[in-house]
Amino acid sequence: MRVPRLSIGVPVFNGEAYLRRALDSILLQDYRDYEVIISDNASTDGTEAIAREYSARDPRFRYFRNRRNIGAVPNFNRTFELSRGEFFKWLSHDDECYPSMFGRCVDVLSNAPPHVVLVYPQCEAIDENSVSHGPVYEHVESRAPLPHQRLARVLFKVDSVISLCGVIRAKYLRQTRMRGSFIKEDRVLLAELAMLGEIWEIPEVLWKLRFHDRNAHRLNRTVQHYMTWISPANAARRFLMPPSVRLFREYLRGVRAIELSASDKLACYATVPFVHCLIPFRNFAGRQRARLSRLRPAFGGR
Repeated sequence: MRVPRLSIGVPVFNGEAYLRRALDSILLQDYRDYEVIISDNASTDGTEAIAREYSARDPRFRYFRNRRNIGAVPNFNRTFELSRGEFFKWLSHDDECYPSMFGRCVDVLSNAPPHVVLVYPQCEAIDENSVSHGPVYEHVESRAPLPHQRLARVLFKVDSVISLCGVIRAKYLRQTRMRGSFIKEDRVLLAELAMLGEIWEIPEVLWKLRFHDRNAHRLNRTVQHYMTWISPANAARRFLMPPSVRLFREYLRGVRAIELSASDKLACYATVPFVHCLIPFRNFAGRQRARLSRLRPAFGGR
């Protein structure tokens, strides 16, 4: 059987409201050499019927159903474990892609040097009715030659982590610890990828990020609820360590896990606490700029 070049991982749980729109946006792509891995996390709504409909219509769509809910993050990882392509992309079941998304990303990554691990476009926010609410920008691109320089850029600039919805070279993703069962685990995965190679940005808006009442950050207001959503195995655990401390520790564990030279590893170890000390100052400066921008109209724009 011929192996497709691009694999699309679609993890889903009770996604009947938006899954069809996400899958239709895949079918409308002008790039055709792909497979779609739908991993159903034991949904109890109409998700299974929708997914089976698309897998019956198009052999590029492969449907897998977990016998029990294994948690959101393990289900994200499962889509990659089931993939076969040289390139890999995650697509949340409630997001949509513009028709040129796959082709543009694959073209850029195919023509980039082999040490480029990820290319990502910008996106726009949409609501439950697919009405646009403007672009969402993230600028974590780093073409710096050294791992600690790329790591510093990601740690300092990452916000929404929309860059992880770009297209990744699968061989580099296999060298990471994948997504972990802790809050803001996607930031750590992006940091590990940055240590492995360059991250390139495509300036065009090529996909749509949906905000609605069932987004994970809206449904899970407490640390305990969010950790249980990440993985049911966390339901009976108590979490005494603040999420920010856990995140700091996971960044350091990421440095330890990635295969680097001794000098590069030492530089990355030093980068993590250094940038963490700078982030509060960056956040303070951002708040002050926002405050001044609100005051400026009252003074005639001067």
